[in-house]
Amino acid sequence: MKAYLFPGQGAQFTGMGKALYNRSEKAKKLFETAEKLLDFPITSVMFEGTYEALQATNVAQLAIFLHSVILAAVTPDFKPDKVAGHSLGEFSALVAAKVLSFEAGLQLVAERAMAMQEACEAQPSTMMAVLGLADEKVASLCKGMRGSVVPANYNCPGQVVVAGSVVDIAYAKGVMQNAGAKRIVLLNVNGAF
Repeated sequence: MKAYLFPGQGAQFTGMGKALYNRSEKAKKLFETAEKLLDFPITSVMFEGTYEALQATNVAQLAIFLHSVILAAVTPDFKPDKVAGHSLGEFSALVAAKVLSFEAGLQLVAERAMAMQEACEAQPSTMMAVLGLADEKVASLCKGMRGSVVPANYNCPGQVVVAGSVVDIAYAKGVMQNAGAKRIVLLNVNGAF
């Protein structure tokens, strides 16, 4: 069985999609279609934009969606038995599986990204992965903390993603480290998704 998992926000990187655009006529056409539908120069941000420009939620989600879907579209042996996606990646999976059209998926992602960007601006927040502490310990520490830090994703035993305000997550990082966390990873997101 062949399965593909599509990433969510945080997988963005500068220069993403440029190689696809340069080597595939099909990819080039899909990127151009996206720019027309969005009425936004997404490829220039993806290909040559700064890291900071690509971090904005309303840009990052579009970039990841486009990169994922176009990569699947131009991969000759992309014939999955199953597809799945993490958060935003669910939209990429639906388009790659031809459940949604490219245009419909892009429109949904654009609307989602704008709504989430507005939420980020209204309440600056972020997320971090806590590795090496029992799930119950992380949940207990969150309950006892000042502010609002909550478990958001239980990725696997011993790996919990917590979400909260930027200030509260900074405080929580020290609390989790002092409690024995093996590793803390601040996620590449601008919101407590």
